[in-house]
Amino acid sequence: MTPKEEAHIRILRAIEKYPDASQRGLARALGVSLGRVNFLLNALVDKGLVKVAAFRKSGDKLNKIVYLLTPEGVADRVRLTSSYLARKEAEYVALKAELKELRKENLDFGSDKGHQR
Repeated sequence: MTPKEEAHIRILRAIEKYPDASQRGLARALGVSLGRVNFLLNALVDKGLVKVAAFRKSGDKLNKIVYLLTPEGVADRVRLTSSYLARKEAEYVALKAELKELRKENLDFGSDKGHQR
């Protein structure tokens, strides 16, 4: 998964969880700059993965907007999440095997095997 895909999955998940969050709120939740959130949202809207909708209007003035995942956005989030999970599970299996090998080496080293005095 590329850093761009990781950023997309993070913002798609945040939008799904907090659809009425402002860009500033999303930036805080994701730990990124407001400009980065704006850039990501615009890219996702251009791709048709996120829709911007009016939440509340007062006369001609728009007071609040919401970000909604489109069906394509939901499908993309599921695809990215599946890819992310597969990668993390593979990393977990590799780490578990490495830890097992390190423990074995540590036990071998701790015993008199392989030591010459």
